[in-house]
Amino acid sequence: MPTDNSLRETTLARHVIYDGRIITVRRDEAALPDGKPCIREVVDHPGGVAVAALTEEDELLLVRQFRYPYGEVLLEIPAGKLERGEDPLAAGLRELREETGASAGQVDSLGLFYPTPGYCAEVIHLYVARDLTFSAQALDEDEYLEALRMPLKEAAARVLRGEIRDGKTQAAVLKLAMTER
Repeated sequence: MPTDNSLRETTLARHVIYDGRIITVRRDEAALPDGKPCIREVVDHPGGVAVAALTEEDELLLVRQFRYPYGEVLLEIPAGKLERGEDPLAAGLRELREETGASAGQVDSLGLFYPTPGYCAEVIHLYVARDLTFSAQALDEDEYLEALRMPLKEAAARVLRGEIRDGKTQAAVLKLAMTER
């Protein structure tokens, strides 16, 4: 098996193509492990956080919201974009509260998720939240979504049937379904 160093590419130059409010797009000149030159197009993103919140009845809190790039309403766990340097756990608890009205008494990490490693540097931090208490949603001014509950087993079955297409939700639901047995 090759070592990591025998697979590593070396960045030679970075050129910013677009610097927006959420993403930066760059075109890098790099060298392959054998020294040959190549071009890498990269989307830099500050990262995100997603929280799989479970009620005492083993129900998962989900949100339905329109996702513009796909032109459809998706079923997802509560999530949001990190501000640069923001603590992921604090951001996750904020997003959970804003989107569902839930606050958690217990939170554990489900690890990191790389949604599109072929061209994007986004890292999503996944958490599971339990011991929930509820208040009113506090959506952002430009946020339109519907919160709902679904048994964890049903959510896992929907992932496997392709009905839940969001990657971070798929990863968190399947991790939980495997560990909650």
